[in-house]
Amino acid sequence: MRVLLLSDTHGALDARIAALAADCALAAHAGDVGAASVLDALAERCPRVIAVRGNNDVAAKWLGPAAALHGLDAEARIELPGGVLAVVHGDALAARDRHARLRRVYAGARAVLYGHSHRLCVDDAIAPWVLNAGAAGRARTHGGPSCLLLHAGVRTWRVEAVRFPPA
Repeated sequence: MRVLLLSDTHGALDARIAALAADCALAAHAGDVGAASVLDALAERCPRVIAVRGNNDVAAKWLGPAAALHGLDAEARIELPGGVLAVVHGDALAARDRHARLRRVYAGARAVLYGHSHRLCVDDAIAPWVLNAGAAGRARTHGGPSCLLLHAGVRTWRVEAVRFPPA
């Protein structure tokens, strides 16, 4: 199963990342979505979209129908072939021990996807893996919009980092 992992769109999904969703069975967004149009763009290309709420996903900043905002939970646990992917924004965790705390909180998961930092990271040295897809929009992309592609099989998982040049 191919899964698009993304975060921190802040209301603007890069078209190149949206195009990747067409070849995925699932898109998982780790918060700071920013607009219903981001979720709509993913849903047009991908059969299943799961997104969580980030610290900027609040009524005062949300673009579009509020129903989409109210549908965002604080976290998600997604059953995939070979294990569970936990999804959370991660803003409530201090940066210095964020990975250790995510590993403790989601010890039963195979991987944890978080956002907030806008920093692309694949920390797969120990289980559960801790993944950050960077920023898939225009805000603070640190070198260009990015995402991760998770290839989830019953026995093995593989993560591919994707970064596009700034638009």
